[in-house]
Amino acid sequence: MKKVTTLLSALALAATMHAQQTAQTERQYLSGHGCDDMVEWDFFCTGGRNSGKWTKIGVPSCWELQGFGTYQYGISFYGKPFPEGVADEKGMYKYEFEVPETFRGKQVNLIFEASMTDTEVKVNGRKVGSKHQGAFYRFTYNVTDFLKYGKKNLLEVTVAKESENASVNLAERRADYWNFGGIIRPVFLEAKPALNLRHIAIDAQADGTFRANCHLNLSNDGMSVRTQILNASGKKIAETTQPVKAGGDWTTLNLKVANPELWTAETPNLYKAQFTLLDKSGKAVHNETETFGFRTIEVRESDGLYVNGVRINVRGVNRHSFRPESGRTLSKAKNIEDVLLMKDMNMNSVRLSHYPADPEFLQACDSLGLYVMDELGGWHGKYDTPTGVRLIEGMVERDVNHPSVIWWSNGNEKGWNTELDGEFHKYDPQKRPVIHPQGNFSGFETMHYRSYGESQNYMRLPEIFMPTEFLHGLYDGGHGAGLYDYWEMMRKHPRCIGGFLWVLADEGVKRVDMNGFIDNQGNFGADGIVGPHHEKEGSFYTIKQLWSPVQIMNTKIDSKFDGKFSVENRYDYLNLNTCRFVWEQVKFPTAIDPSNKAMQVLKRGELRGSDIAAHGAGVLDIKTSVLADADALFLTAIDKFGHELWRWTFPVRELNQRAEVISILAAHPSFTETADQITVVASNRTLTFSKKDGQLKEVTVNKKKISFSNGPRFIGARRADRSLDQFYNHDDEKAKDKDRTYSEFPDAGVLTKLEAKEDGNGNLVVTANYKLGNLDKAQWTIDSSGTAMLDYTYNFSGVVDLMGIRFDYPEDQVLSKRWLGAGPFRVWQNRIHGTQYDVWENDYNDPIPGETFTYPEFKGYFDNVLWMNIRTKEGTISLTNETPDSYIGVYQPRDGRDRLLYTLPESGISVLNVIPAVRNKVNSTDLCGPSSQPKWVDGPQTGRIVFRFLE
Repeated sequence: MKKVTTLLSALALAATMHAQQTAQTERQYLSGHGCDDMVEWDFFCTGGRNSGKWTKIGVPSCWELQGFGTYQYGISFYGKPFPEGVADEKGMYKYEFEVPETFRGKQVNLIFEASMTDTEVKVNGRKVGSKHQGAFYRFTYNVTDFLKYGKKNLLEVTVAKESENASVNLAERRADYWNFGGIIRPVFLEAKPALNLRHIAIDAQADGTFRANCHLNLSNDGMSVRTQILNASGKKIAETTQPVKAGGDWTTLNLKVANPELWTAETPNLYKAQFTLLDKSGKAVHNETETFGFRTIEVRESDGLYVNGVRINVRGVNRHSFRPESGRTLSKAKNIEDVLLMKDMNMNSVRLSHYPADPEFLQACDSLGLYVMDELGGWHGKYDTPTGVRLIEGMVERDVNHPSVIWWSNGNEKGWNTELDGEFHKYDPQKRPVIHPQGNFSGFETMHYRSYGESQNYMRLPEIFMPTEFLHGLYDGGHGAGLYDYWEMMRKHPRCIGGFLWVLADEGVKRVDMNGFIDNQGNFGADGIVGPHHEKEGSFYTIKQLWSPVQIMNTKIDSKFDGKFSVENRYDYLNLNTCRFVWEQVKFPTAIDPSNKAMQVLKRGELRGSDIAAHGAGVLDIKTSVLADADALFLTAIDKFGHELWRWTFPVRELNQRAEVISILAAHPSFTETADQITVVASNRTLTFSKKDGQLKEVTVNKKKISFSNGPRFIGARRADRSLDQFYNHDDEKAKDKDRTYSEFPDAGVLTKLEAKEDGNGNLVVTANYKLGNLDKAQWTIDSSGTAMLDYTYNFSGVVDLMGIRFDYPEDQVLSKRWLGAGPFRVWQNRIHGTQYDVWENDYNDPIPGETFTYPEFKGYFDNVLWMNIRTKEGTISLTNETPDSYIGVYQPRDGRDRLLYTLPESGISVLNVIPAVRNKVNSTDLCGPSSQPKWVDGPQTGRIVFRFLE
C-alpha cells in the first residue's frame, strides 16, 4: 500500500509540475540570441555588395557588417527625408522552422526585438499584419492562426533600409551616426495559454507600497490574479489576490512589503513578483514573473532629482549600442560588458542615445546599478504623432518594470514631438519624468555643450540643470579635459545634479570592404572615452578618479606623515565603512639601476573605512608612519562589491638619483677647444658644444653617436588665434582659421660667451651665456662618469600656452621609454588627473587618433617625472628631473587626421613649465574653465636636469 501511495503522490506531483510548466510563457528562438550565436537564414539583398542573389546571412545582424549592401553615415543626408543617392536597398529573408505540437491551442506571438526599418512579415505565404516602421523597437504579431503545428513553417521577412515614412527617416536615418539595415535583434515565438496575462506594469515605492496593473489579452468573467513577492533568496514575503472585474480585461493589485531593501545605483537590490492568472475554480491559467526594485523617484522643483528621498548626483555618459564587427547587434555578454565599463569609471548613469537599447542592457543596469534615461528615437528630426504614439506604447510597455529607468526622453535636440509628451505616462504608473534633451522641460534644463561660464549662468536659472550632453569628446580631447573644473562647479551648485558626457565609445565600423579598416567616418564617430573595441584613453582614468565616490583630499605627504588622510564620502547612500582600503609603502628602482628591478613593496596593510555617512567628510587613519626608506605610499579604495574605485599614489621623498663616481682614481673630464666648438671627454663619452649658439650638438658613447642635440633652446607658444593679451584676436581677419594652431615666440637672444673650466671638485663646467632674448644661461657640470647636469635660466613675460626648453632627437630612432612619475598616460594642463605615480614603460607608438587605437600614447607631456630613460637604436638617453613643477615632453601629441583640436609646435625632448590645455570638439580651451586658460608669466624660470648617456 505504501508503494501505491508513493506512486500516486509522484503522479500528482508530476501533473502539478506539468500544469505549472504549461502555464508559463514559453519562447522558441528563430534567430540567435545576439551577435555571438547568429542563426543562418536565406537572404537576398537588392543593392550594394553581394546583391542580386540568394545566399545566407546570420540573424540577428546588420547586413552591412555581413558583407551586404552599402555603408552609410546618416548625417550625409541631414534634413532630407527622401534624398537622391541614399542607400535604399532592401533585404529579403526566408527561414523554415518547426512549431511543436504542444503550442497548439495557445496564443503564439511572433516577436521582433528590432528591425531596420520598414518591415513586412509573412508566415506560410500569408501577411501576418501591417508593416512595421521604426528601427529600434520591439513589435509583435499574433500568428496563432498562421502556423502549422508539429510541422515546418516558412517565415518571409522584407526589410527596407529606408522608410516610406518621412518622419521615420528624419528621426532615425539622418543623424550623426551609422545607418544600418537588417533584423538587428532577436526574433522568437512566444507561446502563452489562450487566456493570458498580456502585460504587467509595476509601481513599487520606497515605503514598500506595491501596485501592479495587470492586463489580460481577453476579458473573461470570474478571473483573478494572484501576486507573490519574492526576495533575493527566493523567499515569499508578501502575497495578494485580486479579482478581475466582470467584463473587464485588467485589474490592479496592491500590497505592502515591510522594510524593503531599496534599489539605487549604489544598492541594486532586486525582487521578483510572480503573477498567476486564476480561473473561477482557482486553477492557474498563466504564470508570469517580473523582476523589479523598490524605489521612489521625485523631482523637487528648482532643487533636484530625489531617489528614495535622497538627492542624487548624476555621473553619466551617453551610450550607443555598438560594436565594430556587428554594428548595433549585440549580445547579453556585450551589453553586460558596457555596463561594467561604465561602472569601472565610477559612473552611475547612462543615457540611451538615441533609441531604446536591448532589454539585456537594461537588465544589466538593474542588477549592477545604473540610472537610465530611456530615449525615444529622434535627432533634430522627429516622428509624426501617429508613429510616435505607437512606438512609445511599445517602448514603455517593454521597459516599464526596470527599476534602472529613471527618465523617459522624448527625442533629442529639438527632435521632440511635443504632442507625444503625454503619451509616456499613459503606460507608466510610476509617472517618471519626461525629458527634452537640449531643452527646458518638466523642470529640467538639459542644454548641451555650454561653456564653463555659460554653464554657471544656466545654474542661476530656476530649473534643475542637468546637461544631457557635455564635454564633447574627440580624439584625445574633451571628456577628462576640463572635467575637474566642470565637476567641481556642478557638484557644488544647489540646482545642478550632474550630467552626461558625450560619448562612451568611438563608433568605428570594421569595414569588410576595406580590409578591416576601422572607419570612424573621419571625425564624426571618433568621440569616445574609449576606442571602438573599448581601448582605454587617458580620459577614462581621469573620469574614474574624479568620479570616484571616495575622495582623498590630501594632495601630498612627506616623511612626517602620521597616517591620517582627509577623506570625503561622495556616495549618495553608502557609508564609507562599506569600503575597504589597502595601503602599501613602496621603494622604486633608480634610473640607472643595473638590475632593472621592479618596485618593491616594503609594507602593506588593509582596513575598513571610517564611519562617515554619505555626503560627509572625515579622517581615514591607516595607523602607520612613513618608513625611512619608502619612496611612496599607495592607498587603494575598494567598494563593497570588490571594485577598485581608485588608487592614490603619494611620493614621500626625493630619490638620490645622482650617479656615483666610478672610482677615486677615475680620470677627471677634459676638454678641447677650437674656433667652432668645445668638446668634453669623460669616461668614454664626448659632448660637443657649439660656439655659434652655445648648444649641445653631439654626444658619443664609446665613439658611437647618440643624436641628442640642439639644446637647450627656449620654446614658447600661444594659441594662434589669441591676441598678445590672451583674448580672441578680432583684429586678425584670419583668426578663425588659426584657432586650432599654435604660434611660436621667436627667441631673439644671442650667445655672448661659451667657456669651459674646472670647478675644483674634479668636474668640468661648460657655461653658455646669452643676452637680448629668452634663454639667459645654460650651465653644464660634467663629472668623471660623463654624467652631465644642466642648470638653465630663461625668461619670458606674457601670455603663453607652452613654455620651457627643448632638445632634438630623431623620432625614428626611438624604441621605448621607462620612467618614474605620473603615468602611464600623458597629461594636458586641463587633464592632470587620472595618472598614478609609479614606474611605467611603453614602446614607441605613433597612432592616428580616430583611426588607430594604441594606448597609452608614447608621445605627449608627462607629469611629476623624477627620471625617464628613453631607449633608442643608438643608446639610452637617461634624464633625471630636478626641476620642481615641470613636465617632461616627449615630442608633441598627434591630433587626428582632420586637425580639429590642435597643431602643436615640434618640441622634441623637452622640459616644460607650461603645457597646453586641450579643447573638446565643440568648445575651444578658452571656454572650458579655469584650468584650460593660458598662463600669464613674468620673469626668470630656472631648472636642473641631469643627463646620462648609456650604450
